[in-house]
Amino acid sequence: MRRLPLDPYLLALLATVLVATVLPARGVGATVAAHASTVAVGLLFFLYGAKIAPRTALAGARHWRLHLVVLATTFGLFPLLVLTLRAVAPGLLPATLYTGLVFLAVVPSTVQSAIAFTSMAHGNVPAAVFTATLSNLAGVLVTPLLAAALLTGTGQVGVSAGSVTRLVGTLLVPFAAGQLLRPWLAGWVQRHKRILDPVDRGSILIVVYTAFSAGLVAGVWRQVSPGRVLLLAVVLAVLFGLALAATALAGRAFGLPRPDRVATMFCGTNKSMASGLPMAAVLFTPGTVAMAILPLMLYHQLQLIICALLARRWAGSAESS
Repeated sequence: MRRLPLDPYLLALLATVLVATVLPARGVGATVAAHASTVAVGLLFFLYGAKIAPRTALAGARHWRLHLVVLATTFGLFPLLVLTLRAVAPGLLPATLYTGLVFLAVVPSTVQSAIAFTSMAHGNVPAAVFTATLSNLAGVLVTPLLAAALLTGTGQVGVSAGSVTRLVGTLLVPFAAGQLLRPWLAGWVQRHKRILDPVDRGSILIVVYTAFSAGLVAGVWRQVSPGRVLLLAVVLAVLFGLALAATALAGRAFGLPRPDRVATMFCGTNKSMASGLPMAAVLFTPGTVAMAILPLMLYHQLQLIICALLARRWAGSAESS
């Protein structure tokens, strides 16, 4: 990561999008892919439940001001910024991309990359572990609820008896099962991390392939031009910059020491593609998932590049002080 900010996994995601564009799943193949995607999402959230310890890094739990800033930024500031942009400039982006921006805004923080960047920049790692874990635990419930509340009426996501049942059965039940079985599975999961990591990532690739296949068949790519995608990237960069500035100012306003401010900025600005993509597969209608996840995929790469540069810079300043 220090030498190459470009995430190799994102290259695999882009390759999956290319395959879906050239060879989309149709007919029976689309049905099989949809069922495989549902199973993959359930498996992902079962593994998340087995991996995430509710009492992880208790040494970091006492930093309540740090956690407050991160949660407020993740689930409050991001949606406020995106909704304000949509109200002020409704014609700036197509409605499908605005939907994706709103979904991005309610996705929880990352765990692995936020902690890695915090460690690299000599930040408060225990606090970062706790707040990133807390964000993901909250996101299992908060993200679908906020997405449904903010996007109801768009025709792409909504609350109904069927959608609630699907949400509970695909996300919450597997996650709860993983949490209940964690005392017996945690050690096994840790020992077989090298095997399970490809399972995690492979499951997400299935979700992406299914989403972009359905999007291509539905003709969503005709709704967005390369220029709009470039404009979306600029909007995402501005969004990241505003979130970074807000977390920095909040950290200073609360009088947080430098290690806590570092953790706050990385955990508050990062968004989890690993959690967001499976949730999108459950929440959105098949033909709209592709555009709904495009902002999250672009933001993921953007945050990796910017955070890698910032972490290296802050690490140097910490070592010289």
